[in-house]
Amino acid sequence: MQITFSLPKFLLSIAIGLPMGLTSCSLHPQAWSPSPKPAFAGTTALNEELSTSKKVSIDGWYGPEDIVFDQSGNLYCGVHISSTDFTDGRILKIDTSGKVEIYYNSRSWVSGLHFDATGNLIALSHKEGLIRISPDKKVTLLANKDENGKPFLIPNGLDIASDGKIYFSNTSDKSAYTIPYGRKVILEVNPIGGFYCYDPKSGKVNTLLEGTYFGNGVVLSKDESYVLLVETSKYRVLKYWLKGKKVGQTETFIDNLPGFPNGISIREDGSYWLGFSTKRTDALDKIHSKPGIKKLVYALPNFLQPKAEKFGMIMNISADGKILHSLFDTQGTILSEAGAVKEQNGYLYIGGDVLSHIRKYQLKNNTSN
Repeated sequence: MQITFSLPKFLLSIAIGLPMGLTSCSLHPQAWSPSPKPAFAGTTALNEELSTSKKVSIDGWYGPEDIVFDQSGNLYCGVHISSTDFTDGRILKIDTSGKVEIYYNSRSWVSGLHFDATGNLIALSHKEGLIRISPDKKVTLLANKDENGKPFLIPNGLDIASDGKIYFSNTSDKSAYTIPYGRKVILEVNPIGGFYCYDPKSGKVNTLLEGTYFGNGVVLSKDESYVLLVETSKYRVLKYWLKGKKVGQTETFIDNLPGFPNGISIREDGSYWLGFSTKRTDALDKIHSKPGIKKLVYALPNFLQPKAEKFGMIMNISADGKILHSLFDTQGTILSEAGAVKEQNGYLYIGGDVLSHIRKYQLKNNTSN
């Protein structure tokens, strides 16, 4: 989901010629014209705050996503086996001393985690689907497809309401996640994901939104009147109303963000932390309206393929969708991405799709509750 590319390299690709044709035919992109990306100014003025963060080891694993804590302060995250291989993974438990252990052998990446009211760990496994792991490690499959039979192939973010209902996203029902497939989803801008509610009382899944654009992080508002859904490829966050006069309606919570939003979590004051995989680029934005060029870009050989741009970015968003302040590592030397973010005891714990560790950032007085 980290997309950048160099125009000189793109022009060089013309020399590659005919062999690109078959690969380009596998992409079915839509024309989309994003708004001009906003400047980094005011509450998004660039800084190097995230460069002060400290490393938390995950013992050689990669991709710590959707970090959660139990009541004793132990940290849990889903990981996969290498920076490019998402086919096998685990759920890790890191205790307060930093000791790492395998909590559950999921045999796949787990990109969504949350504890329910009775201490069960609810997880989104890319192989199993929505599962419940009891404190004694008994695993129950809750759902692996929607009510219409569409599979959850890239289940992503989740949150749990006080009534036990589980709200979660699925990025795609077409393919499992790989870095090339993530790039494909970004370039195509097709509504192939969904947003769902699982009711543990009935054991049924209900589709809330069918057709989302790289549906990603999910979080409930403090009063649970609405739930937020990140749409990575559209640079925005949606609001789905659960209560009140607008129940069942969807609106845009914040739009035209300066990067690829990923994970989202709530603070005690009701505002949100929004993590980003990387910043936007003019080059990508300019070709979004040109499906033919996007097909050519997707067909580039590996050495010309778009590369991830290292850029750490986190924003604090108010309950009414305003950016309050931002944290950066503009060179990506300490935090090459900051897709997952969770606050705990005055610190931000930060992960990402391909990071080889978690970073721990101490909040300053003006950013702590």
